[in-house]
Amino acid sequence: MAPASAETLRLLALGDSLTAGYNLPAGQGFVPRLEQALRESGYDVEVIDGGVSGDTSAGGLARLDWMLGEHVDAAIVELGANDGLRGLDPAETYRNLDAIITQLHDRNIKVMLAGMYAPPNLGRQYGEDFRATFTRLAEEHDIVFYPFFLEGVAMQPELNLADGIHPNEAGINIIVESILPYVKELLDRVKVS
Repeated sequence: MAPASAETLRLLALGDSLTAGYNLPAGQGFVPRLEQALRESGYDVEVIDGGVSGDTSAGGLARLDWMLGEHVDAAIVELGANDGLRGLDPAETYRNLDAIITQLHDRNIKVMLAGMYAPPNLGRQYGEDFRATFTRLAEEHDIVFYPFFLEGVAMQPELNLADGIHPNEAGINIIVESILPYVKELLDRVKVS
């Protein structure tokens, strides 16, 4: 990848295996496909892969300082899926994500939050509480909010790997197409600040 010019926006994608492109061929995961789509839309942007498979919101918080070692203009926070899979208390997920967003704001980094739903086997109340965590954070911090990262892909076998959890290349294409307008809004907020 060519070095970023002074005008190139640096967008950190802080996430888990969904961001990291779990079990996908090189260049076919979320980060490279998003960067390609943004560049095709006229954005001079470098998308930094901050995805770590298996990471929870606590893990993302723990490594945030390290991820921000270089200049970053904006960040997509895609964490929480593993919190839900483990049935962690939504209040804990809220605290961790709130701390991440606050630290990003303190560094004048524009933030977009990608929401997540909990697995249905954890019950309706847990699912509602978990989903509300993301909505509440987006409202409190007045940030760009994409309600469900796996919109149109979750529970669609043909769009996921054999594990039924991680998107395949076709699934990534749908995620990138769906989330793209929100990411553009995020980057436009950087340009006007």
